[in-house]
Amino acid sequence: MSQPSAIATAAAAALATGVLAYAVYFDYRRRNSAEFRRNLRRNEKRQLRAEKEAAEAGAVQQRQAIRKLVDLAKEEGFPTGSEEREAYFLEQVQTGEVLGADPSKGIEAALAFYKALKVYPTPGDLISIYDKTVAKPILDILAEMIAYDSNIKTSYTGGRASPEGSADVPGMPTVGLD
Repeated sequence: MSQPSAIATAAAAALATGVLAYAVYFDYRRRNSAEFRRNLRRNEKRQLRAEKEAAEAGAVQQRQAIRKLVDLAKEEGFPTGSEEREAYFLEQVQTGEVLGADPSKGIEAALAFYKALKVYPTPGDLISIYDKTVAKPILDILAEMIAYDSNIKTSYTGGRASPEGSADVPGMPTVGLD
């Protein structure tokens, strides 16, 4: 055997022996030391808490980004003429479909669908179409956009009839995109 391959083999054997020795030591400590088990549980709880806080922070950050995009869309304005509205609607729906194919562009796709919804004459009907054709993650983002924009008036409740005489709760969205 040549010198370099013997050294590589010896190094690999030493590394494997070290990993095996650590695994045996870890298992021994886990089985025989109550304090070690307690520390493992504490570390696991800390990690779970940190992951939960990171997820909540990400959700808050996404909500802020959604609100900012909706505000920017409102500032840009929407076409008023019927032909311009129709062209704008078709353009936004097409953009939303193209962006919706890429999972990383969910917010942009939802924004395009939102813009199309703003110029559509009967938003409730369009929401029912979105409910059947748009992917759930994009639909959830779109629902947040609609809930944030108090100017969109819809009566669509996801195909479920609301009970007679039930009062609408102020500030509660009635879009039913679930």
